[in-house]
Amino acid sequence: MIETERLLLRKPLLEDAQAALSLLTDPVAMECLGGVHPDTAADPEFAVRRWLERWEDNGCGPFSVVRREDGRWLGRVGVLVWDERTWTHATFASAGEFAQPELGWAFASEHWGHGYATEAALAVREWARSARGLGRLVSLIAPVNVRSRRLAERLGCEPGETIELFDNGPHVVWTHPR
Repeated sequence: MIETERLLLRKPLLEDAQAALSLLTDPVAMECLGGVHPDTAADPEFAVRRWLERWEDNGCGPFSVVRREDGRWLGRVGVLVWDERTWTHATFASAGEFAQPELGWAFASEHWGHGYATEAALAVREWARSARGLGRLVSLIAPVNVRSRRLAERLGCEPGETIELFDNGPHVVWTHPR
């Protein structure tokens, strides 16, 4: 669990599923994340179970971001693992030396513009480095995702190559400062 001034970041709970629908069914928020998936809209626990599997497999994954003042679920921020050879989701074990941790974020559009993503991403980046010992961290951002690009800039990230994600087209690899 990570606490910031306004936020509580914790491992997801299955009980988060109904609140997560605000993100998972938000076509604007999901546009650059592969779109709204019918499976997830019909069974939001499917997404939460997938987040928990990533924690189980890698010792890291998406945190649920909860506003401390009222306990409202806002979105997710966390560390995902990719295999750089194929740009598919992976585990540290399966990708070996080609494992690339990504700091990713997603909030329902109703929560944009309040600084929550910046606050949460900074906290998770510090956690990833101190608690998990992760060195190189990237964020994969679709070229059309102006809001995430601006967040990456606020986080001090530098844009690099453009890669092709296995399921979501071209993304720029933004490298986080050490």
